[in-house]
Amino acid sequence: MAHPKRKHSNMRTRLRRSHDALKTASFSRCSQCGAEILPHRICPYCGYYRGKPAVTIRVKSKKEEK
Repeated sequence: MAHPKRKHSNMRTRLRRSHDALKTASFSRCSQCGAEILPHRICPYCGYYRGKPAVTIRVKSKKEEK
C-alpha cells in the first residue's frame, strides 16, 4: 500500500472537512392543510400528496388510547 511522504497540514485537513457539516432540513407547506412537511413526501397530518389523497389518516378515539 502507498504511504504519504509528508503529514497533511492542518489547513488542508480543515479544507477537506469543511463540507462535512450537517445542513438544516428544508421544509415546504402542504397544499391541503398548510402544515410544514418534508418535500416529496405524503403529509402525515392530512394524507395528501400533490393535492390528491394518497392515504387515509385514522384519528384515535379516546377508547383506543386506553
